[in-house]
Amino acid sequence: MARTHQLAACPRCAEPLDASDLYCGGCGYDLSAVPGPPAGPPPPAPDWPQARETDGTGRPAPVLRASDLPATVSDTSARPEQPTLPEGVRLPEEAGVPAEPGVRAGGGPRYVTDDRPAEHPEPPDSDYALAAPPPVPPSPPAPPGAGAHVPAQSAAAPVPPRPEAAPEGAQGVPGPNASAPGTPAPGASPGAPAAGAPASAPEAAPDPRLSPPPPEPGPVCARCGAGRVDADGYCERCGHAQPRPRDHMERELSTLAAVSDRGLRHHRNEDAFAVAATALPDGATAAVAVVCDGVSSATRPDAASLAAAQTAEAALMASLPRGTRPEQAMREAIEQAAEAVNALADEPVLPPEEPGQNAPACTLVSAIVTEELLVVGWVGDSRVYWVPADRSATPYRLTEDDSWAAQMVAARLLSEEEAYADERAHAITGWLGADAYELEPHTAAFRPEAPGSVVVCTDGLWNYAESAEAMAALLPADSGSRPLDAARTLVRYALDSGGHDNITVAVVPYPAPGEPVRLEAR
Repeated sequence: MARTHQLAACPRCAEPLDASDLYCGGCGYDLSAVPGPPAGPPPPAPDWPQARETDGTGRPAPVLRASDLPATVSDTSARPEQPTLPEGVRLPEEAGVPAEPGVRAGGGPRYVTDDRPAEHPEPPDSDYALAAPPPVPPSPPAPPGAGAHVPAQSAAAPVPPRPEAAPEGAQGVPGPNASAPGTPAPGASPGAPAAGAPASAPEAAPDPRLSPPPPEPGPVCARCGAGRVDADGYCERCGHAQPRPRDHMERELSTLAAVSDRGLRHHRNEDAFAVAATALPDGATAAVAVVCDGVSSATRPDAASLAAAQTAEAALMASLPRGTRPEQAMREAIEQAAEAVNALADEPVLPPEEPGQNAPACTLVSAIVTEELLVVGWVGDSRVYWVPADRSATPYRLTEDDSWAAQMVAARLLSEEEAYADERAHAITGWLGADAYELEPHTAAFRPEAPGSVVVCTDGLWNYAESAEAMAALLPADSGSRPLDAARTLVRYALDSGGHDNITVAVVPYPAPGEPVRLEAR
């Protein structure tokens, strides 16, 4: 569409224009959208009224000129374009807020966005007279004893209507015995709100978008002490893998204690232990310690050791109070533990086509300590040591390993030093498991004649102290009264020595005097 008037420059970017241009060559502005000049002569200037000489108080009334008002001009063609209000929006005076007399809010014509007429409609292009606002009457003096000064309401402020009188005693109307506003109600506590006082508004709940939700409760990282541990066992803050529940275990009873640790080289603890105490039919106390070592080359060795330890302990706790001889109770407990480990082989865990699946297996060693007797039982290469309280007496190793090295020494083919220096030394020849050749539980009974301590341990400890003399040198002298500290000391020694295997130690003090004299062995 051709323009009806000539523009010398683009109204947007001031680019010079030709008479035939329909679009700006600099910014592409559509020149046909520029409105043309107003047709006809400009409207005459408004006839401003004369202000009053006085305002009623004896002072000259102020005279306001059009030039004194920044939003009022006498030339309608130069009047700034009024902003267009969004749909549904009204000016304050049209929303029910009264304005001061003689002054128009907004400095321009009244806008309405609905079909309701304005209170004083005026042509949009007409000027209007402005007058000075009337003086505000002075505030009345405050009554005697009043507190802070309350400013008087504006003359234009609306006065709320008085409510109609309601019958006395109606809902919301105080009766003759009601308390005056601002005074506590009769019988109310000193901290109760005053009668007639407005109830405090309930505290607004915090916006969850403005503050992060509080962290959910859960375990805290054992390494950094600040991050939460996720379901996979890793810290969400430092990423450190958290110790499993079996990585380090301790238990202390009044008569014995045990400690187990994962060590420094294995990714899990495949050892397990069980300690307990029970009363015999004659009223004497019997302490029981069971220590099992999972065979790492087998499937689920940790499950095998745990099942064997728990089953053997339960069997001993059931048979000893009934009066079963300790040697017979020990043999039956080992046999029941073997059945529990064999049952694990019937539980499918890995897919059948996956290679490397075999039967779970473990070793077992146990000790029963009474007031007059010490009974030990074992299958595998875990050991029991006797360390007398008098360190000048001779310590003993009370078990013999089911291992290649032990067989070489028993057959007098190799010395003990040569046998245990061989790489086949720890190859076991007896264990609990479905693929064991034949179960041959070993039991032995001793009658100590002097106080001392019984050390029940796996090869994770005795690898660093094989002889009885070396074990006695490591055991603290107060092991009879503080068995837990003694077990911790032995585990710490194994860790400091390299910790190549899982470490489990149980220390059982022997209260009766005497040197262990071997009675029988099977």
